[in-house]
Parts: sequence; structure tokens; C-alpha cells
Amino acid sequence: MKYLFVILLFVSVNVNLSYGQTKENLIEINKTWAQFCEAFKTLDASILKTIHTKDLIRISGGNRIVSYENYMSNYEKSFARLKASEQTNRIELRFFERINNANTASERGIYKLTRNKGTDDEKSYYGQFHVIFKNSNGQWLIAMDYDSSEFNTIGADDFEKAHDINDLDKFLN
Repeated sequence: MKYLFVILLFVSVNVNLSYGQTKENLIEINKTWAQFCEAFKTLDASILKTIHTKDLIRISGGNRIVSYENYMSNYEKSFARLKASEQTNRIELRFFERINNANTASERGIYKLTRNKGTDDEKSYYGQFHVIFKNSNGQWLIAMDYDSSEFNTIGADDFEKAHDINDLDKFLN
């Protein structure tokens, strides 16, 4: 009986280790998120091209599916308009779910997009997102990106309730 217990303990520890997410993965995924946020801050769509898979599935506003090419083209145009009108952009992310293994990650949370921060024209928009990452040669790339305002029901309270991007320990098994 003692040997059976030891074997079961060994198997359960190994199963948990092989399926549990790691802090290292979250740290690496955060590097991709940092680039994502930098693209919005600098209005540079070329950054977005480096952090998405070419077979990206983009579900925008909860009502349509957009290809990689259309997604990038839309951001190139949007960022160019913002630059031309001298507007600023800042996106912040908070999380209520972060799951990963060696190859795939699923991250869900709330974003806050602020335009013209610190000016009289400052305006913030909120939405819920679900992003799937794929690990490609050590770089975490966005393979699926879904967001929705949930019929404008997502707001500052939801954003504050979610966890900070660097609060990694909340998501470890």
C-alpha cells in the first residue's frame, strides 16, 4: 500500500508539472503584450505585424471575423488618421484569466483604450478580450484576438476588478 501511495504521488506531481502554467511563460507573454501596447502608444502598425501569426483569427467587436491582412490594413489606416489629427493612444490591459502550457496560451481580461490622455479631449473606452497565443520558436504570437464591449456594459469598475498584467502569481497553479 505504501508503494502504491508513492507511485500515485509521483504520477500526480508529474501530471501537474506537465500541465501547469509557468511564471516564465507569463513573463515571455508579457513581452509580447508590451510590444502590443507600444504599437498603440507610438501608433506604429508595423509592430503589430511582428507579434501576430499570419493566419490570425480576429473577431472584432463581437460581430465580424477579419483576416490578418485586413486587421493590419485597418490599423495602418487608423493609426495614420490618429497621427494626422495629432491624437494620442494608450491601451492598458488587466486580466481575469491567464492559462498557458509550453505551446499555447489563453488570456482573457479587460482593456482600457484612452485617447488624448491628459487633455480636455481625453476619452476612455473599455472592452473585454480573449486572446490565444502560440509559441513560435520561443516568441509568443497572437493567433486569435477577440474583443467586445459586451453591448457597452464593460467599464472602469470591470477594469479595476481584473488583475494587473504584472500580478503573475495570481495565475499560477
